[in-house]
Amino acid sequence: MTSHSTNMRIKLPTICIILEVILIILFGVFVRYDKETDSKKWHAHHDNNGSEIENDFYYRYPSFQDVHVMIFIGFGFLMTFLKRYGFGSVAFNFLIASFALQWATLMQGFFHGMGSDGKIHIGIESMINADFCTGAVLISFGGILGKTSPVQLLVMAVFEVTLFAINEYIILNIVEAKDAGGSMTIHTFGAYFGLVVSRILYRPHLEKSRHREGSVYHSDLFAMIGTIYLWMFWPSFNSAITAHGDSQHRTVMNTYYSLAACTLATFALSSLLSEEGKLDMVHIQNASLAGGVAVGTAGEMMLTPFGSMIVGSLAGIISTLGYKFLTPILDSKLKIQDTCGIHNLHGMPGILGAIVGAITASMATHDIYGDGMANVFPLVADGEVTASGQGVRQAIALGVALGFALIGGCIVGFIMKIPIFGTPPDTLCFEDQIYWEVPEEHHASHEEMTAVATDEGMNA
Repeated sequence: MTSHSTNMRIKLPTICIILEVILIILFGVFVRYDKETDSKKWHAHHDNNGSEIENDFYYRYPSFQDVHVMIFIGFGFLMTFLKRYGFGSVAFNFLIASFALQWATLMQGFFHGMGSDGKIHIGIESMINADFCTGAVLISFGGILGKTSPVQLLVMAVFEVTLFAINEYIILNIVEAKDAGGSMTIHTFGAYFGLVVSRILYRPHLEKSRHREGSVYHSDLFAMIGTIYLWMFWPSFNSAITAHGDSQHRTVMNTYYSLAACTLATFALSSLLSEEGKLDMVHIQNASLAGGVAVGTAGEMMLTPFGSMIVGSLAGIISTLGYKFLTPILDSKLKIQDTCGIHNLHGMPGILGAIVGAITASMATHDIYGDGMANVFPLVADGEVTASGQGVRQAIALGVALGFALIGGCIVGFIMKIPIFGTPPDTLCFEDQIYWEVPEEHHASHEEMTAVATDEGMNA
């Protein structure tokens, strides 16, 4: 055990310090306030006659705070279901999110926010977009939860954020698809990236730790806190960067009803799938959120409230069935050890959301959208493409997201396997003690610690 602890004592501080120094230098060279953040530019732009309330901060900051809570509390606590990995779940989430939002500001800025002066100009919307990118990394983290070192997680974040920014730029600026809530750019990409990484990092002897992969009563209760936070704030997540007015209002409403319908479908199916009619907490914690994922793309479109409820119900059904039947198959047949079931919560509902978005876009008409067409489908409003053409663009965007996720995940997975980044021993996966000072009663057994020491001695 001593040798592994010593390795982390050197590796983790080294990578944290190096990454932060690089970030500070790059921010110093490239990052500047935008016109709504820079005092001089703001007042010059408004000639001292504009009201401060016109600043985008007042429109966006409430949504930003909601998204921020989702990233740090929602995702963090959702992963605390593991009975001996609570510290790692919520705190490694904290670590990689804190790094990823800084790196995402740069990577997204290089593609989206470079001004004529060669600088990245940031404001409240940049912060929201950085959190979105961070969300994709945390989704991937769920697929490998408990099986990687913090150094490996930071390495994954470095590459995934970069790939996310490229993928997002292609989908939104080259393909010109719409994806306000990120069904494709965030959920589909993050899920399948994480699944491929999990497959590359497959550990045939993980059975030595599988007894820790389950939950206990209080750990499931903590995870349910994460669920409730995510469920409550998901309307803000989907609507945070939509156009002010009817588009934003509609996105909140569509997400609101989709989540509600999804929850009822999840409870119904969870009970139905049990021989005794009992509910499974795994289903309730996760599948009840799938409705938010599934309306991410079409949320700002004229999906209608009842359409949102249908989509949410379908997402709850698909996700619950995935947890019940598909996860064991991925594990046993395809050797994909998906700790949090990200395929069921983010992967399949993300694809459903992309399909719903493509269908809804293809049915857009000026009679339905009126003057609001320019906000939702500017290319259709300008006559550059037909509604069906926009639907095709939406479908192409799904293919781009999947391609980046599968190929990128494969490459990054092999990078993460490089021994220098450290990997927890097979016998102590899903165990806080290897990286944390923990209370005495939480310590692994003497037999497990002896086995770890033996493994490390042999590896040395």
